[in-house]
This record gives sequence, C-alpha cells and structure tokens, in this order.
Amino acid sequence: MSDSSQISFDDFQKVEVRIGTIVDAQPFPEARRPAIKLWVDFGAPLGLKKSSAQITVHYAVEELVGKQVAAVVNFPPRQIGKFMSEILVLGFPDGDGEVVLVTADKPVPNGGRLY
Repeated sequence: MSDSSQISFDDFQKVEVRIGTIVDAQPFPEARRPAIKLWVDFGAPLGLKKSSAQITVHYAVEELVGKQVAAVVNFPPRQIGKFMSEILVLGFPDGDGEVVLVTADKPVPNGGRLY
C-alpha cells in the first residue's frame, strides 16, 4: 500500500458502520440486477432502515430474517427503481465475485458501531 492510499483515523471515523438485524426481506424483481429488498433494525435511535442488496446467489429471502448484518448507515439515501435504499449492507466477494454478507460471529446489540 502506498502512502497516497492511506487514510487518517479521523477519515475512518466518518464512515458509520453499524450492525442490525434483518426483520423483513422481499424479492426485488424490478431491479436491473437480481436483488433482495431488506429492512434492517438498528435499534434506537436509528430504527428501521431499508436497503436493496444484490445477494441472490448465496441467500434466499426466507433465510435472511433474523440475520445480523453490517451496514454503512451515513451515506445519503439512493433511489433504486421505485425503492429508496437508505443504507449500504456490506459484503465481500467470493471466488466468483458474488456477495457474502458481513456478519458478527456472535450476537451483538443492534446499532453497535464498528471500531
């Protein structure tokens, strides 16, 4: 990594990554790329936030409810077709470039911030 690609700790602090629990998941057939609509509960004070996630290769709608996921919660909302995505649910690419969700390996309180 070159010095020009390094960020300060203050820069890192600007990105608000929190954990929440998926409370609803629905197919999103209108999306250009296969996606699932998610409603994620971050607890007080953030509450319920929506996201569109291209995670259909590894996840079925019915298995997502109850799963805790990490998300960036301080990006501006983004219109995805007729759906307003409020957060960016995070994932890593598998060997084929398909998304694998970032989760905690033990249950943690909703709204917890990554540090």
